[in-house]
Amino acid sequence: MLAESVDHIPEPRACPGGCRYEPKFDGFRAVALVDGNGGVHLSSRRRTRFNEAFPEIVAAVFAQLPPGTVVDGEIVRWGADGRLDFGALQRRHVAGRRRLELARTEPCHYVVFDVLEADGADLRPRPLRERRAVLEGLLGDAGPSARVVASPQTADVEEARIWFDALARQGIEGLVVKSPDAPYLEGRRGWWKVKRRTTAEGIVGGVTGTRQAPETLILGRFDAAGRLRVVARTTPLPPPARARLGEVLHPAGPGHPWPAELPAGFAGGLYGSHPPIRYVRTEPDTVVEVSVDAALENGRWRHAARYVRLRSELGAADCPAFGAPP
Repeated sequence: MLAESVDHIPEPRACPGGCRYEPKFDGFRAVALVDGNGGVHLSSRRRTRFNEAFPEIVAAVFAQLPPGTVVDGEIVRWGADGRLDFGALQRRHVAGRRRLELARTEPCHYVVFDVLEADGADLRPRPLRERRAVLEGLLGDAGPSARVVASPQTADVEEARIWFDALARQGIEGLVVKSPDAPYLEGRRGWWKVKRRTTAEGIVGGVTGTRQAPETLILGRFDAAGRLRVVARTTPLPPPARARLGEVLHPAGPGHPWPAELPAGFAGGLYGSHPPIRYVRTEPDTVVEVSVDAALENGRWRHAARYVRLRSELGAADCPAFGAPP
Protein backbone atom coordinates (compact mmCIF):
# COMPACT_ATOMS: atom_id res chain seq x y z
CA MET A 1 0.00 0.00 0.00
CA LEU A 2 1.27 3.46 -0.91
CA ALA A 3 0.85 7.03 0.32
CA GLU A 4 -0.14 10.24 -1.45
CA SER A 5 1.77 13.41 -0.57
CA VAL A 6 -0.08 16.26 1.12
CA ASP A 7 1.30 19.60 2.32
CA HIS A 8 -0.30 19.73 5.79
CA ILE A 9 -1.20 17.39 8.65
CA PRO A 10 -4.82 16.28 8.13
CA GLU A 11 -7.25 16.89 10.98
CA PRO A 12 -8.81 13.79 12.60
CA ARG A 13 -12.13 14.45 10.85
CA ALA A 14 -10.44 13.89 7.48
CA CYS A 15 -10.53 10.11 8.10
CA PRO A 16 -13.63 7.99 8.76
CA GLY A 17 -13.30 6.99 12.41
CA GLY A 18 -10.60 9.60 13.06
CA CYS A 19 -7.08 9.62 11.61
CA ARG A 20 -4.15 7.56 12.86
CA TYR A 21 -0.68 9.14 12.71
CA GLU A 22 2.69 7.36 12.46
CA PRO A 23 6.27 8.64 12.02
CA LYS A 24 7.59 8.40 8.45
CA PHE A 25 10.91 6.59 8.75
CA ASP A 26 13.69 7.10 6.19
CA GLY A 27 14.78 3.57 5.32
CA PHE A 28 14.16 0.60 3.03
CA ARG A 29 10.53 -0.44 2.71
CA ALA A 30 10.40 -4.20 3.27
CA VAL A 31 7.87 -7.03 3.53
CA ALA A 32 8.76 -9.98 5.77
CA LEU A 33 7.06 -13.34 5.22
CA VAL A 34 7.43 -16.23 7.67
CA ASP A 35 6.24 -19.34 5.85
CA GLY A 36 4.56 -22.37 7.39
CA ASN A 37 7.92 -23.98 8.12
CA GLY A 38 9.33 -20.89 9.80
CA GLY A 39 11.45 -19.84 6.84
CA VAL A 40 11.88 -16.06 6.50
CA HIS A 41 11.63 -14.22 3.19
CA LEU A 42 12.59 -10.53 3.38
CA SER A 43 12.09 -8.40 0.26
CA SER A 44 11.43 -4.90 -1.04
CA ARG A 45 7.99 -3.97 -2.33
CA ARG A 46 9.42 -4.59 -5.82
CA ARG A 47 10.36 -8.13 -4.69
CA THR A 48 14.11 -7.51 -4.42
CA ARG A 49 15.48 -10.10 -1.99
CA PHE A 50 16.94 -8.62 1.21
CA ASN A 51 17.89 -11.81 3.11
CA GLU A 52 21.60 -11.66 2.31
CA ALA A 53 21.89 -7.89 2.82
CA PHE A 54 20.22 -7.86 6.27
CA PRO A 55 20.88 -11.20 7.99
CA GLU A 56 20.36 -9.72 11.47
CA ILE A 57 16.81 -8.69 10.48
CA VAL A 58 16.09 -12.16 9.08
CA ALA A 59 17.26 -13.73 12.34
CA ALA A 60 15.17 -11.30 14.41
CA VAL A 61 12.03 -11.90 12.34
CA PHE A 62 12.54 -15.67 12.76
CA ALA A 63 12.88 -15.23 16.53
CA GLN A 64 9.99 -12.81 17.04
CA LEU A 65 7.25 -13.70 14.54
CA PRO A 66 5.44 -17.05 14.27
CA PRO A 67 4.98 -19.07 11.05
CA GLY A 68 2.16 -17.91 8.78
CA THR A 69 2.89 -14.19 9.34
CA VAL A 70 3.40 -11.44 6.76
CA VAL A 71 4.27 -7.89 7.89
CA ASP A 72 5.07 -4.60 6.17
CA GLY A 73 7.58 -2.11 7.52
CA GLU A 74 10.81 -0.16 7.14
CA ILE A 75 14.40 -1.30 7.66
CA VAL A 76 16.31 1.53 9.36
CA ARG A 77 19.75 2.15 10.80
CA TRP A 78 20.33 4.56 13.68
CA GLY A 79 23.69 6.30 13.44
CA ALA A 80 26.00 7.18 16.31
CA ASP A 81 24.64 10.75 16.23
CA GLY A 82 21.10 9.53 16.89
CA ARG A 83 19.93 10.24 13.34
CA LEU A 84 18.73 7.74 10.77
CA ASP A 85 21.67 6.68 8.59
CA PHE A 86 20.40 5.86 5.11
CA GLY A 87 23.95 5.51 3.80
CA ALA A 88 24.46 2.48 6.06
CA LEU A 89 21.57 0.74 4.28
CA GLN A 90 23.04 1.51 0.88
CA ARG A 91 26.40 0.08 1.89
CA ARG A 92 24.79 -3.32 2.41
CA HIS A 93 24.06 -3.65 -1.32
CA VAL A 94 27.68 -3.18 -2.34
CA ALA A 95 29.34 -4.81 0.68
CA GLY A 96 29.62 -8.33 -0.77
CA ARG A 97 31.48 -10.52 1.71
CA ARG A 98 31.50 -7.69 4.28
CA ARG A 99 27.73 -7.96 4.82
CA LEU A 100 28.10 -10.23 7.85
CA GLU A 101 30.69 -7.89 9.32
CA LEU A 102 28.41 -4.87 8.77
CA ALA A 103 25.51 -6.76 10.33
CA ARG A 104 27.59 -6.89 13.51
CA THR A 105 29.13 -3.41 13.40
CA GLU A 106 26.18 -1.48 11.91
CA PRO A 107 23.10 -3.51 12.90
CA CYS A 108 19.71 -2.36 11.65
CA HIS A 109 16.14 -2.42 12.98
CA TYR A 110 12.88 -3.38 11.32
CA VAL A 111 10.03 -1.00 12.21
CA VAL A 112 6.75 -2.76 11.39
CA PHE A 113 3.64 -0.70 10.67
CA ASP A 114 1.18 -3.28 9.31
CA VAL A 115 0.39 -6.99 9.35
CA LEU A 116 -1.01 -8.61 6.20
CA GLU A 117 -1.28 -12.22 7.36
CA ALA A 118 -1.39 -13.84 10.77
CA ASP A 119 -1.59 -17.58 11.45
CA GLY A 120 -2.00 -18.01 7.69
CA ALA A 121 -5.14 -15.85 7.51
CA ASP A 122 -5.30 -12.92 5.05
CA LEU A 123 -5.88 -9.75 7.07
CA ARG A 124 -5.71 -7.27 4.18
CA PRO A 125 -9.52 -6.92 3.81
CA ARG A 126 -9.89 -6.14 7.51
CA PRO A 127 -9.79 -2.53 8.78
CA LEU A 128 -6.55 -1.04 10.04
CA ARG A 129 -7.82 -0.89 13.63
CA GLU A 130 -8.12 -4.70 13.65
CA ARG A 131 -4.79 -5.24 11.91
CA ARG A 132 -3.14 -2.87 14.39
CA ALA A 133 -4.50 -4.89 17.32
CA VAL A 134 -3.01 -8.04 15.81
CA LEU A 135 0.32 -6.27 15.26
CA GLU A 136 0.44 -5.09 18.86
CA GLY A 137 -0.32 -8.64 19.96
CA LEU A 138 2.66 -9.87 17.94
CA LEU A 139 5.18 -7.17 18.87
CA GLY A 140 3.71 -5.24 21.79
CA ASP A 141 5.95 -7.00 24.32
CA ALA A 142 9.17 -6.51 22.33
CA GLY A 143 11.85 -5.26 24.69
CA PRO A 144 14.14 -2.25 24.16
CA SER A 145 16.83 -4.48 22.63
CA ALA A 146 14.50 -6.01 20.03
CA ARG A 147 15.46 -5.65 16.38
CA VAL A 148 11.82 -5.93 15.21
CA VAL A 149 9.46 -3.36 16.74
CA ALA A 150 6.01 -1.95 16.03
CA SER A 151 5.92 1.60 14.69
CA PRO A 152 4.46 4.16 17.12
CA GLN A 153 0.91 5.23 16.29
CA THR A 154 -1.40 7.86 17.80
CA ALA A 155 -4.93 9.12 17.26
CA ASP A 156 -4.07 12.44 18.95
CA VAL A 157 -3.30 15.07 16.32
CA GLU A 158 -1.59 17.31 18.88
CA GLU A 159 0.80 14.51 19.79
CA ALA A 160 1.35 13.92 16.07
CA ARG A 161 2.29 17.58 15.62
CA ILE A 162 4.86 17.22 18.42
CA TRP A 163 6.31 14.18 16.65
CA PHE A 164 6.39 16.13 13.38
CA ASP A 165 8.56 18.85 14.91
CA ALA A 166 10.64 16.97 17.48
CA LEU A 167 11.55 13.86 15.47
CA ALA A 168 12.93 15.82 12.52
CA ARG A 169 16.21 16.12 14.41
CA GLN A 170 16.54 12.33 14.21
CA GLY A 171 15.98 12.25 10.45
CA ILE A 172 12.29 11.30 10.66
CA GLU A 173 10.85 12.72 7.43
CA GLY A 174 7.37 13.52 8.70
CA LEU A 175 4.14 11.60 9.23
CA VAL A 176 2.06 8.93 7.53
CA VAL A 177 -1.68 9.36 8.08
CA LYS A 178 -4.15 6.47 7.81
CA SER A 179 -7.83 5.75 8.27
CA PRO A 180 -8.56 3.15 10.96
CA ASP A 181 -11.49 1.83 8.92
CA ALA A 182 -9.54 1.20 5.71
CA PRO A 183 -8.37 -2.18 4.40
CA TYR A 184 -4.85 -2.76 3.11
CA LEU A 185 -5.03 -1.91 -0.61
CA GLU A 186 -1.95 -3.45 -2.17
CA GLY A 187 -0.28 -1.21 -4.75
CA ARG A 188 -2.78 1.64 -4.26
CA ARG A 189 -2.42 5.07 -2.63
CA GLY A 190 -4.76 4.90 0.33
CA TRP A 191 -2.59 6.65 2.93
CA TRP A 192 -1.30 10.23 3.17
CA LYS A 193 2.27 11.34 3.83
CA VAL A 194 3.28 14.80 4.95
CA LYS A 195 6.97 15.70 5.04
CA ARG A 196 8.54 18.36 7.17
CA ARG A 197 10.21 20.89 4.88
CA THR A 198 12.45 23.88 5.44
CA THR A 199 14.33 26.31 3.22
CA ALA A 200 18.05 26.31 2.56
CA GLU A 201 20.57 28.00 0.25
CA GLY A 202 22.76 26.33 -2.34
CA ILE A 203 25.28 27.44 -4.94
CA VAL A 204 24.42 26.56 -8.54
CA GLY A 205 27.34 24.54 -9.88
CA GLY A 206 25.61 22.97 -12.85
CA VAL A 207 22.33 22.45 -14.67
CA THR A 208 20.59 19.85 -16.75
CA GLY A 209 19.26 21.13 -20.04
CA THR A 210 21.20 24.19 -21.16
CA ARG A 211 22.71 27.09 -19.28
CA GLN A 212 20.37 29.49 -21.11
CA ALA A 213 17.27 27.37 -20.32
CA PRO A 214 18.07 25.13 -17.33
CA GLU A 215 15.72 22.26 -16.54
CA THR A 216 17.06 21.36 -13.08
CA LEU A 217 19.87 22.74 -10.92
CA ILE A 218 22.82 20.89 -9.36
CA LEU A 219 23.60 22.65 -6.10
CA GLY A 220 26.73 22.74 -4.00
CA ARG A 221 28.26 24.11 -0.81
CA PHE A 222 31.88 24.68 0.15
CA ASP A 223 33.41 22.42 2.79
CA ALA A 224 35.98 23.42 5.42
CA ALA A 225 38.81 22.88 2.91
CA GLY A 226 37.20 25.19 0.37
CA ARG A 227 36.04 22.42 -1.98
CA LEU A 228 32.66 22.74 -3.64
CA ARG A 229 30.64 19.65 -2.73
CA VAL A 230 27.39 18.56 -4.37
CA VAL A 231 24.46 18.80 -1.93
CA ALA A 232 21.24 18.56 -3.98
CA ARG A 233 19.46 18.46 -7.29
CA THR A 234 16.22 20.32 -7.80
CA THR A 235 12.94 19.20 -9.25
CA PRO A 236 12.15 20.58 -12.73
CA LEU A 237 12.12 24.37 -12.70
CA PRO A 238 8.98 26.36 -13.56
CA PRO A 239 9.23 28.33 -16.85
CA PRO A 240 9.68 31.77 -15.21
CA ALA A 241 12.59 30.44 -13.12
CA ARG A 242 14.22 28.87 -16.17
CA ALA A 243 14.13 32.21 -17.99
CA ARG A 244 15.40 34.22 -15.01
CA LEU A 245 18.25 31.84 -14.18
CA GLY A 246 19.23 31.65 -17.82
CA GLU A 247 20.00 35.36 -17.62
CA VAL A 248 22.34 35.14 -14.61
CA LEU A 249 24.19 31.82 -14.90
CA HIS A 250 27.71 32.06 -16.34
CA PRO A 251 29.81 29.48 -18.22
CA ALA A 252 32.14 27.47 -16.01
CA GLY A 253 35.79 28.40 -15.98
CA PRO A 254 38.63 25.88 -16.38
CA GLY A 255 38.96 25.40 -12.63
CA HIS A 256 35.47 23.98 -12.00
CA PRO A 257 35.91 21.18 -9.43
CA TRP A 258 33.19 18.78 -10.58
CA PRO A 259 33.58 16.02 -13.20
CA ALA A 260 31.77 16.09 -16.54
CA GLU A 261 29.31 13.43 -15.28
CA LEU A 262 28.04 12.93 -11.74
CA PRO A 263 27.26 9.52 -10.23
CA ALA A 264 23.54 9.20 -9.55
CA GLY A 265 23.98 9.13 -5.77
CA PHE A 266 25.78 12.48 -5.79
CA ALA A 267 22.52 14.31 -6.43
CA GLY A 268 19.74 12.14 -5.04
CA GLY A 269 18.75 8.52 -5.53
CA LEU A 270 20.62 5.30 -4.87
CA TYR A 271 24.20 5.00 -6.00
CA GLY A 272 24.29 3.02 -9.24
CA SER A 273 20.50 2.99 -9.54
CA HIS A 274 20.59 4.75 -12.91
CA PRO A 275 23.21 6.10 -15.32
CA PRO A 276 25.46 9.03 -14.34
CA ILE A 277 23.91 12.48 -14.54
CA ARG A 278 24.90 14.41 -17.64
CA TYR A 279 24.80 18.12 -17.00
CA VAL A 280 26.34 21.48 -17.93
CA ARG A 281 28.79 23.00 -15.45
CA THR A 282 28.27 26.65 -14.52
CA GLU A 283 30.43 29.13 -12.66
CA PRO A 284 29.60 28.66 -8.93
CA ASP A 285 28.70 32.28 -8.24
CA THR A 286 24.88 32.13 -8.14
CA VAL A 287 22.95 31.33 -4.94
CA VAL A 288 19.36 30.09 -4.84
CA GLU A 289 16.92 29.24 -2.07
CA VAL A 290 15.27 25.82 -2.14
CA SER A 291 12.76 23.86 -0.07
CA VAL A 292 14.17 20.59 1.32
CA ASP A 293 13.02 17.76 3.57
CA ALA A 294 14.77 16.04 6.49
CA ALA A 295 16.36 13.16 4.54
CA LEU A 296 20.12 13.78 4.65
CA GLU A 297 23.00 11.50 3.71
CA ASN A 298 26.67 12.40 4.11
CA GLY A 299 25.88 16.12 4.00
CA ARG A 300 23.61 15.85 0.96
CA TRP A 301 19.83 15.98 0.61
CA ARG A 302 18.67 12.61 -0.72
CA HIS A 303 15.41 13.84 -2.20
CA ALA A 304 15.05 16.48 -4.87
CA ALA A 305 14.87 20.07 -3.64
CA ARG A 306 12.17 22.47 -4.81
CA TYR A 307 13.33 25.78 -6.23
CA VAL A 308 11.99 28.77 -4.28
CA ARG A 309 13.80 31.87 -5.54
CA LEU A 310 17.03 33.45 -6.71
CA ARG A 311 19.12 35.02 -3.92
CA SER A 312 20.86 37.66 -6.01
CA GLU A 313 21.84 39.59 -2.87
CA LEU A 314 24.03 36.68 -1.70
CA GLY A 315 27.42 35.60 -2.95
CA ALA A 316 28.85 32.09 -2.82
CA ALA A 317 30.77 32.98 0.36
CA ASP A 318 27.47 33.78 2.10
CA CYS A 319 26.09 30.28 1.59
CA PRO A 320 26.23 27.94 4.62
CA ALA A 321 29.08 25.43 4.68
CA PHE A 322 28.80 21.85 3.51
CA GLY A 323 27.32 19.69 6.27
CA ALA A 324 25.75 22.66 8.07
CA PRO A 325 22.02 22.42 8.93
CA PRO A 326 19.56 24.31 6.72
